Amino acid sequence: MPIFEYRCKTCEHAFEALVRSGDVPACDQCKGTDLEKLFSLPAIKSESTHALAMRSAKRRDQKQGAEREYTQREYEKNHD
Repeated sequence: MPIFEYRCKTCEHAFEALVRSGDVPACDQCKGTDLEKLFSLPAIKSESTHALAMRSAKRRDQKQGAEREYTQREYEKNHD
């Protein structure tokens, strides 16, 4: 069951929909069925893309951890 990307021609809302054979997708916002199917690239997963994603996630998590520590220190400093 593939997931396709659509844009509603009525309200211009872009969305993804899981489409089973025989089903007609409808817009999430206006419930219209006059849709344009958008071109989407396939997701490619390899060891190198996985490694890049993991490094990016680690950097993000370290940054969020540092922000949480800073926020906690500021809270403790101002609420004693």
